Amino acid sequence: MKKYLLALILLLLAFVTKATSLLIPMDEVQKDHLKSYGIAFWILKNAGEVDWLLNYRGGSFMTTYGKQIEDECKIRGVSYEVLPDAKVTAILTGVSDPSVNMDVVKLQKAPKMAVYSPKNKLPWDDAVTLVLKYAEIPYDVVYDEEVLKGDLSKYDWLHMHHEDFTGQYSKFFAAFRFQPWYQDDVKKQEETAHKLGFKKVSQTKLAVVQRIHDFCNAGGFLFAMCSGTDTFDIAAAAAKTDICETMFDGDAADSRAQGKLDFNQTFAFQNFQLDMNPMSHQFSDIDMTNFRQVDRTRDFFTLFDFSAKWDVVPSMLTQNHDKVIKGFMGLTTAYNKARIKPDVTVMGEMKTGNEARYIHGDFGKGQWTFYGGHDPEDYQHAVGDPPTDLKLHPNSPGYRLILNNVLFPAAKKKKQKT
Repeated sequence: MKKYLLALILLLLAFVTKATSLLIPMDEVQKDHLKSYGIAFWILKNAGEVDWLLNYRGGSFMTTYGKQIEDECKIRGVSYEVLPDAKVTAILTGVSDPSVNMDVVKLQKAPKMAVYSPKNKLPWDDAVTLVLKYAEIPYDVVYDEEVLKGDLSKYDWLHMHHEDFTGQYSKFFAAFRFQPWYQDDVKKQEETAHKLGFKKVSQTKLAVVQRIHDFCNAGGFLFAMCSGTDTFDIAAAAAKTDICETMFDGDAADSRAQGKLDFNQTFAFQNFQLDMNPMSHQFSDIDMTNFRQVDRTRDFFTLFDFSAKWDVVPSMLTQNHDKVIKGFMGLTTAYNKARIKPDVTVMGEMKTGNEARYIHGDFGKGQWTFYGGHDPEDYQHAVGDPPTDLKLHPNSPGYRLILNNVLFPAAKKKKQKT
């Protein structure tokens, strides 16, 4: 009888302590924060669901336990914890407590990913494609032809990096006009414009901007970095004028272009002053690169703390194990706060420099995020520099912000409370 009772007790204990969930912690104990996002995406791709525990241990992920998931974590070198029901209940009870700044967001379906990128190999890399490859998150590459053909309707999420949507070839004329890669890019861009029925590259890029506007308006998610952010808005504002000088499009720019800008067409910026000098690297006074006087050792920006239960969207986008992020430069480094529209959410800033680094907003049924700088782990990435090896930066807080945006479209939508 005693043996029978002992066996029954052991059986009940086994049932009570049975591993039912797997936690991927995102605090300092995580060996590879970046690949953790890849695991979450992999679960979603395989018809699973993931709970994103906002502000719990750095924004951890939790899912129903499966041997396959555990094996995948081991293969990719991602730290995980196997939890019994009792522990899961305690975590969820604690997260849902009204007195703590935490919440649970359910991720339900892997978003279809597209990256806007030229087919020809240019002498620079893209932080987003680097981290997507490192995290093993699949994506398709699209460019002008695909966008204008209407292919964006196939996707939930679109990224664009250091594109120049104004048609001025990133204003590299002064420094690189004799370089073969620059000349080849100009030739290919002009050939594509003519093939698509446009006289100028700037007209092609404007049409692309308008299609991306349509994509967001219909519910798409846009994530842009570096010059893909401010030139996007500049091109939209300059739709009814010519801001390109002769070396860019064969005729002179409109001398009255500044007065013809329409800021109603922009996502993030307003009242900016164009830099019409073709020998300058600046597009406008949106970007702070030429105005900032910040020593590299003191170049940091701080993420805002948002209410996880009330401001769910910016809370998701700022999940991190570090709230102070190392600064990094780019063709567009940081945004002049005086040029940001009042309804835009600033999520990361350097207050002493009056500059924003990470901003977000709504457009129609969709949303967009702009992130200043080129590479979060390469302070001053130059043309021709080798790409960053993310094996050396698996816990990069700066790169984590990119991946927050990747998972953002997978979230079950909640009504905004503010």
